Amino acid sequence: MCANWCNLERDIHELELAGIDGLHFDIMDGHFVPNLTMGFDVVDSLRQITKLPFDVHLMVEKPERYIDRFAQIGVQFISVHFESTPHVHRAIRRIKDAGVSAIVALNPATPPCAIDYLLDDVDGVLVMTVNPGFSGQAAIPAAIKKIADVRERIERYGSSAFIQVDGNVSFELAPTMIRYGACILVGGSSSIFVKGLSLSESVKRLRDVIVGVIEESKGRDVRDSDVAFA
Repeated sequence: MCANWCNLERDIHELELAGIDGLHFDIMDGHFVPNLTMGFDVVDSLRQITKLPFDVHLMVEKPERYIDRFAQIGVQFISVHFESTPHVHRAIRRIKDAGVSAIVALNPATPPCAIDYLLDDVDGVLVMTVNPGFSGQAAIPAAIKKIADVRERIERYGSSAFIQVDGNVSFELAPTMIRYGACILVGGSSSIFVKGLSLSESVKRLRDVIVGVIEESKGRDVRDSDVAFA
């Protein structure tokens, strides 16, 4: 969503050289969120030019309709929102049956207990720290705190699910998100596509932030974090 659409191939290659871990695709339908973005054809065309893992975030109503097609394209992760379908467990099982890692996404106002009966099936939990649909939003403080609450539930239930965070993942907020339990950071206009910095400079700066937190926390319970991109 934050990328330069006139130069997607160029920017993807620059991000690859900078050492990113994957590409995050925001798929929006104008119903679940008040915005429209890319569809199958864009993701499929980009799949032909890079071997980076693809992380497809379905901000759509009835996500079950789109899972099989994205799986056929060759994505590695698919996120479905808890709030987007009355049968979220069925959608998660469909992702898993397609051989793709399944992530359940939670809007800022959705309580952590929503994941209790899904942890046996999901590979990850995506904590939204802004309301989905637009870039450039300020993070919601309570949603940042929810990262720690989600981590506590994951540990209580003995789950191996990772925590992904999306929404104002800035150089300033990333350390707190990591300390609370984030394992994958989705960088957008706050840390990767930053005005005045090249993509490689932005990636290096965010990685330096991550490494700094890990170094400071050696001997304590802070997990290594990856970097993904919106």
